[in-house]
Amino acid sequence: QVQLVESGGGLVQAGGSLRLSCAASGRTLNNYVMAWFRQAPGKERDFVAAINWSTGNTNSAESVKGRFTMSRDTAKNTVYLQMNSLKPEDAAVYYCAARQYGRIWNRRANDYEYWGQGTQITVSS
Repeated sequence: QVQLVESGGGLVQAGGSLRLSCAASGRTLNNYVMAWFRQAPGKERDFVAAINWSTGNTNSAESVKGRFTMSRDTAKNTVYLQMNSLKPEDAAVYYCAARQYGRIWNRRANDYEYWGQGTQITVSS
C-alpha cells in the first residue's frame, strides 16, 4: 500500500502561483509513476501531469504546459506541482495518484492505484 497526502492548496488570484506537495509513504517508489489529477465540480477527473519516480521524466496536459511543472524529491519521498500563471479555469480539487509499473503516458484516472484525499485550489479573477 502507498499512502499519499497532499498539501499546499488554497485561494490565489488569477496570475498567481501555488506549489502543491504530495508526501508518499508505505512503499519504495522506484517502480512507480506519480501523477496529479484535478476535478472541478460536475466534471470528470482530468490528468494534469505525471513523473517517473526513477528517471524524473515528466509528461503534462496541454492545458498546463508552460505553466505547471511537476518534480520530485527522492530524499523526502515527495512530489510537487508548481503552478504559475493560474487561471480561474484551473480551480479544482487536485489529487495526487500513484501507479506501480506505470508510464508517464498513463492519463486515465483508472490507470492509477493509489490516491490522496485531494486539496482544493480556488482561483479568483
